[in-house]
Amino acid sequence: MNKTAVLKSVLFGIIATGMVFTTMESASAGKKVRGLYRHVVMFQFNEDVTDEQVKEVEKAFLALGDKIDTIIDVEFGTNVSPEGLNEGLTHCFLVTFKDKKGLEVYLPHKAHQQFVDLVKPRLAKVVVIDYVSR
Repeated sequence: MNKTAVLKSVLFGIIATGMVFTTMESASAGKKVRGLYRHVVMFQFNEDVTDEQVKEVEKAFLALGDKIDTIIDVEFGTNVSPEGLNEGLTHCFLVTFKDKKGLEVYLPHKAHQQFVDLVKPRLAKVVVIDYVSR
């Protein structure tokens, strides 16, 4: 084999390997992980709460992911449903744990308690639902 043929073979091998790993990552990224403990919290803010105060709550919530090591993921969003069934709830916050033990660390954790102290006086309504993903 000449140098050009060897080089082409090596490059082809690198490209093919990269394609296989990319395909494997894409396939695993699309799969849902089952058995995770999800903590869903929905808020309706008091009418006098400013946009800046709401943003402060959102930022403080996302920061919990860096402060409490049992949290796998945190995310939130605002209601965009066209159905009109949100009963005044505007924000949905989702915290994911490996299992219920993660929640048991989270609830009394100092960082979570500070978040509760920040948000509680700003709320007209709160709904909490926990579930294990299936």
